[in-house]
Amino acid sequence: MFRYIRKRILYGLLVMLGVVVLVFFLFNILPGDPARMMLGQRADEESVKIINRDLGRDKPMYLQFFNYLNDLSPISFHNNSDNESYWYLDDSKYAPYCSLVSIGEKSVVLKYPYLRRSYQSKRQVSEILSEAFPKTALLAIVAMTFALVVGITIGIFSALYKDSIFDKLAFFLSVVGMSLPSFFAAILIAWFFAYVLAEYTGLNMFGNLFTVDDYGTGEYLDLKNLILPALTLGIRPLAVIIELTKNSMLEVLSQDYIRTAKAKGLGKIKIIWHHALQNALNPIVTSASGWLAGLMAGAVFVEYVFDWKGMGIVIVDGLEKYDFPVVMGAILFICVILVVINILVDILYGILDPRVRLE
Repeated sequence: MFRYIRKRILYGLLVMLGVVVLVFFLFNILPGDPARMMLGQRADEESVKIINRDLGRDKPMYLQFFNYLNDLSPISFHNNSDNESYWYLDDSKYAPYCSLVSIGEKSVVLKYPYLRRSYQSKRQVSEILSEAFPKTALLAIVAMTFALVVGITIGIFSALYKDSIFDKLAFFLSVVGMSLPSFFAAILIAWFFAYVLAEYTGLNMFGNLFTVDDYGTGEYLDLKNLILPALTLGIRPLAVIIELTKNSMLEVLSQDYIRTAKAKGLGKIKIIWHHALQNALNPIVTSASGWLAGLMAGAVFVEYVFDWKGMGIVIVDGLEKYDFPVVMGAILFICVILVVINILVDILYGILDPRVRLE
């Protein structure tokens, strides 16, 4: 089992390294001078040179890449004394950190990954992401919860009443949900529920989770602003879960032990709840874990349409302003989430099914 976990972690690290290489070289070949973005187009050449030296952009591309890896790595190498060096152990960048080894002016430290600073706001990218990510995580969790509860319920009744009108309507809902693009669904739902039916629903097309009160003295939690973006984001996993639950339930209900339970006179509800559903949930839970990671990464269009101040708005805003450190940091952060969740799911596979470990 330990060997299996070690291999999965190694594969995950290799995927992360590949993403880091791709992201770094992709954004460093794009046009634009970060120094002039930070100082303005009228900045003098000397100031531009100072900023480029501070960013490490006065070095060859391969050195810039190794500097970027050193910043991202939790264990990094630094210079303790030369504050003109890019490798200088600057408290404003790397604190808090823990010194592991010090030899003369060189040191090896344990730190949080340093994602650089925003070209526009000068804030650390990690601070920007730490503010945006909880809102995206909340949106993804609520959307996934909605998809699971409604999808499993509809899927169970579709399996119990196969080929009925209800089953056909559920199938139609699944097809529409899987084929509807997220950006189009967001616009359609926002227009219908927050514009056409706004008088009846009381929902806003644009709104954040925290709303300023009427007196302007503070913010309060406004959960109704979560309804439309969560509904929009949950449509695609809902469609998948409906069909997955239906097919899994039909397979389980055809098993011999279900027929035995019926022959013993057990009630229909007890058979479904205590015997069939528990065994049918395994593929659903597995699918839900993957979808949750995908929702956190794929909420960009939904957040942008509903002006939800999460990772999606951060990425779009960074792209519009050519704020590459923010976009690069957001992409890497989302990649870490996807890799970690996939590793955990693979480990769970190995625990639940020993055949996976043997393979």
